[in-house]
Amino acid sequence: MRHYMKAYENYLKAFLTAPRMEELSALRRETRVQLGIMQHERLVHFLVCILVGVAFFIVLGLALYFRTTGLFLLDLLLLGMLVPYLLHYYFLENTTWRIYVLYNQLAALEDGIAYPNTDPDAKI
Repeated sequence: MRHYMKAYENYLKAFLTAPRMEELSALRRETRVQLGIMQHERLVHFLVCILVGVAFFIVLGLALYFRTTGLFLLDLLLLGMLVPYLLHYYFLENTTWRIYVLYNQLAALEDGIAYPNTDPDAKI
């Protein structure tokens, strides 16, 4: 998904540097569809992060209470899963927001209106 989202973001950036007005309306519709796909992916990864995080803290509590090596190893495994999930979710969240900004730029270009949130250099 990382490559997919980066490629789509780069495609939108390239389009905005040399826009083809006859393709703009179709691209806006397609971008709304793509954003829906990305939002779904982001939601799934958010839920997985929450689940793994809750499991990590439950097992941590059990490991501290019972002081068994097996529980500490299980908690270490959960931590090893949680950190990459959080990093991937961070990527998904920020990339989706950057594509929102690009979509607003497409809308502003097509409608001829200065929409807010179209600054690509703004902090997300």
